[in-house]
Amino acid sequence: MSGPRCPQCAQPWVSPRLLPCLHSLCDPCLRRLGSLEGQPGGAAARPVLCPVCDAEVSLPPGGVGQLTPDCLAVSRGGAAAGCDLCADGAAAGRCLTCGVRLCLFCCRAHRRQKKTASHAVTELENTEDCSQAGKLLLCPSHPTEELRLFCEQCDQPVCRDCILGRHRQHPYDFTGNVIHRHGDALRKLLKNTQQHMGILEDVLSQIDDMGSAVRSRAEAVATEICLFASGYVRAIEEHRDRLLKQLEDLKVQKENLLHLQKAQLQQLLLDMRTGVEFTEHLLMSGSDLEILITKGVVTNRLTKLNSVPYNTYPGVDDKIQFSPQERAGQCCGYEVFGAVLNKVVDPARCTLHGEDIHSARQNQLMGFTLLCNDTTGERMGQGGEAVRVTITHKDKKDCAVKPTVCDNGDGTYRVSYSPEEPGLYAVCVCVKGQHVQGSPFTLMVKHKFLEHQGVFHCCTFCSSGGQKAARCACGGTMPGGYQGCGHGHKGHPGCHHWSCCGQVKESSECLGGPPTDTSLRSLLRTVAL
Repeated sequence: MSGPRCPQCAQPWVSPRLLPCLHSLCDPCLRRLGSLEGQPGGAAARPVLCPVCDAEVSLPPGGVGQLTPDCLAVSRGGAAAGCDLCADGAAAGRCLTCGVRLCLFCCRAHRRQKKTASHAVTELENTEDCSQAGKLLLCPSHPTEELRLFCEQCDQPVCRDCILGRHRQHPYDFTGNVIHRHGDALRKLLKNTQQHMGILEDVLSQIDDMGSAVRSRAEAVATEICLFASGYVRAIEEHRDRLLKQLEDLKVQKENLLHLQKAQLQQLLLDMRTGVEFTEHLLMSGSDLEILITKGVVTNRLTKLNSVPYNTYPGVDDKIQFSPQERAGQCCGYEVFGAVLNKVVDPARCTLHGEDIHSARQNQLMGFTLLCNDTTGERMGQGGEAVRVTITHKDKKDCAVKPTVCDNGDGTYRVSYSPEEPGLYAVCVCVKGQHVQGSPFTLMVKHKFLEHQGVFHCCTFCSSGGQKAARCACGGTMPGGYQGCGHGHKGHPGCHHWSCCGQVKESSECLGGPPTDTSLRSLLRTVAL
C-alpha cells in the first residue's frame, strides 16, 4: 500500500509519535533508538539522537509511551488520507454520524446499507471546517470514552471518566470552548517564528553577498599583485607567488568562517521551517483535539527555536588590502615591496600613556596618548581607527569635558582636554566601540592654583597693630585675628607669612619662633573654608 511511511524504517506508520524536534517515528523505531550515552533509560529523561535531523532530544521519564502521539502523520506530506473502512482507496468523503473517512465506493455503499442509509455523508472538499475532519479520538485510559473535555490544570484532553477519577476537582472545559485560546497562542508563536525565518533568510542572503564580495575583492587584489610583480624578473615572480599564497589562505580562512556561520544559520532555518510547516499543518488540518494533544510539544519546540541566539550580520568583513609601498624584505637577494594587509586593531591590546593620566588641574590643558596594537600585540603603524573618548563628572551628570583626539597617522592618538570644574571624573577610551586596556579610569581634577600678587597679609596684619579689618595688597582679609602668623604678639620683623590665598612664605627672622601646630591647623581650616 502506498502512502506516508516512517522516515526511519520506510514502512507504513505504526503508532507514530512526536519527538521534541517535531519529527515523527513509528513506535517500534522509537523503541530501537539507543541512548546518546549508551545507557538504558531509567526514571530520568534520557537523550537520544533524532535520525532525521540529528538533533539531541530527551525522551520523557516514562519512555516512548509518554511521547505525544502524532495524529496527523498519515495526512502530512501531501498524501491523501485513506479510507477508514476498506483501507484501499483514498478518502473522498466523511460520514458526519460515524466520523469515519470513506472512499468513493464506500460512500455509495454507506448510503445503500439500511443501518447507515440515514447517515449524513459529505465530501471532504466541501467540509467547511477542515479541523473537524479527523477521526474521533478515544481516551487511552478509557477506550470506550471519547476525548471531549480539556483539563486546564494538567493541560491535556480528557474524557468524562477521567474528570470523575484522576482529574477530579481539576478545572476543565469542553474542547470546543478552549480551542480558540490555545490555537491563538500557537498562531502568535508561529508568527514570531516566521519573523525569525525572514530575518534568517536576509542574513543568509547577506552572507552570500559577502562571500561574493570577498571573492571579488580577492580577485581584484590578485590583479593588483600581478601588475605590481610584472616589473621584476625571477625575484619578483617568486615574491608574487608568495603573496598570492597568503591571499589565498586569507580568502579561504574568511570563506571557511562564512561557510560555518552559513551552515549554522541554515540548520536553524531548516529547524524553524520544519516547525512552522508542522504547526501550520496542525492548525489547518488538525481537529480541536489533535491541536490540543500536540500543542505542548509544538510550543516547546518553537519556543526553544525562537530562543536560539544568532548573529544578524556576516561574521567576517572584506577588508583585504594590498600595499605596494610596504617593505617585504629580501627575495632572491633583492629587496622587494608589497604585502597583503589584514591587520585588525584589538582594543584589548591598545594602551594609554602619559605622565599622570589620573590627575589634572582645573582650567589647565592636559592630555595622554593612545597606542593602538593589533591582535598579536604589534603596533598598527597606521591611523584611521574609530577612537571615542568621553570624560564625565561623576557627581554632576550634566558636566562633561569635550576632549580633542588627534590622529598622528602612525597608530598613536593624542587626547587633549581642559576641565572647567574640579572633582572626580570617569574617563572612557573606546576603539571600535570597545574599551581599551585600562579604560574606564578615574580622573581627579584639583582646584586651580591662585598666584598671590600682593604683599603677604601677615606683615599687613602685624603692622596695623593687630586690627582684624587689615587688608592684604591682593584685596583679601586675613581670617582668624592673631592667628595670622601663629604667634601671640602683634608685631615683629618676620614670621611664617600666611596669605588670604593660602600661600606661605617662610622667614627665619621671626622673633617669636616658629608658629605652633595648633595655630597652624586652625589657620589652615579657616583658609580651607
